[in-house]
Amino acid sequence: MKRDFASLTAQEALHVAIFIEERNAEIYHQFAELFAGFRDDESLEIAGTFWDMAAEERRHGTELQQRYFDRYGTRPCAITDDDVRDFIEVPQLNSGDIFAISRASGGRSPRELALEIAVAAEQNAVRYYTRLAELTDEVELSELYREFSSFERDHTDFLEKKIAEARRATGGGSHA
Repeated sequence: MKRDFASLTAQEALHVAIFIEERNAEIYHQFAELFAGFRDDESLEIAGTFWDMAAEERRHGTELQQRYFDRYGTRPCAITDDDVRDFIEVPQLNSGDIFAISRASGGRSPRELALEIAVAAEQNAVRYYTRLAELTDEVELSELYREFSSFERDHTDFLEKKIAEARRATGGGSHA
């Protein structure tokens, strides 16, 4: 059953936020492992970027989990993965898919495509946290969501700079 975003309880909103951070950390970890496997300098550099991003997302997830446990203990949350998918876009990508998508995407490198997927994930998180900050009546949670929205904006900016670097390195321009 599709629910309205505004119907999320504070507990459900925190649960979804934890999911976002864990999902992004897993995506970044998979990308890091993929690029590390190539063992050339450029691939190792981008792998390092994704490992750093994964670590940052895990720190955010841990902080959110602590907030969840402080507020709700071990009480289960009724929100499901299907509910989560109604509120945020959840990219599904297998390691091999990035090469097939890259070949079909007008010449963007796998590195560039991986960074673009990461930017999209961060932008989804920004939208989610910004909306929660606007809808939440609880001051403490609203401040937390604003803080996380700011973190995700910083991640987006960082990743967009990496995309620009990747395009310069391959001699490409904007492939929007």
